[in-house]
Amino acid sequence: MQRSFISDIKLGTSHETINSNDTMTLSLGFKIDGLIREIFSQKNWERAYDKHDNGFRLNVLLELRVCRKTVYNIKFVRKAVLFWTRNPKLSYRVWISIIKDETPYYPLAIEEAKSLLFDVTKSIVLDSNLLKKGENHIQISIKVSWGKHVYTERSDLRGETKFVNVKKL
Repeated sequence: MQRSFISDIKLGTSHETINSNDTMTLSLGFKIDGLIREIFSQKNWERAYDKHDNGFRLNVLLELRVCRKTVYNIKFVRKAVLFWTRNPKLSYRVWISIIKDETPYYPLAIEEAKSLLFDVTKSIVLDSNLLKKGENHIQISIKVSWGKHVYTERSDLRGETKFVNVKKL
């Protein structure tokens, strides 16, 4: 049986060393893959729309840890909204808009819609006051969840980045 999972988890830093009172930017990237990505198709959107299941909400919680201590939590939501369309560029009657970072996107291809919803890239600004002097091991724990729909069951996924080492001077 196929399942959903988090893949291609990458964490990078803007600096290897940081001075006091400076900030550093962390770049996080990951994909939600497997069953959910496969079944998130136009045929299933149409089935769901016919049963008044017109939305999909993806909840993401990022827990930033420095030396195994949680210093910062980030929560955000991605949404997919199904709607009746008469767009001449699309050959379907039901299509999708993706709401990402409070901005609606109207993809013209199914793969583009999947990428907008399931591929995550996030920049996180980290204040040096959250780091101790010397070596710091930074890691981000990822939790992704969604509810039950016509085409999928409720699910929770978890993943972690590898440690990134940063030295505070």
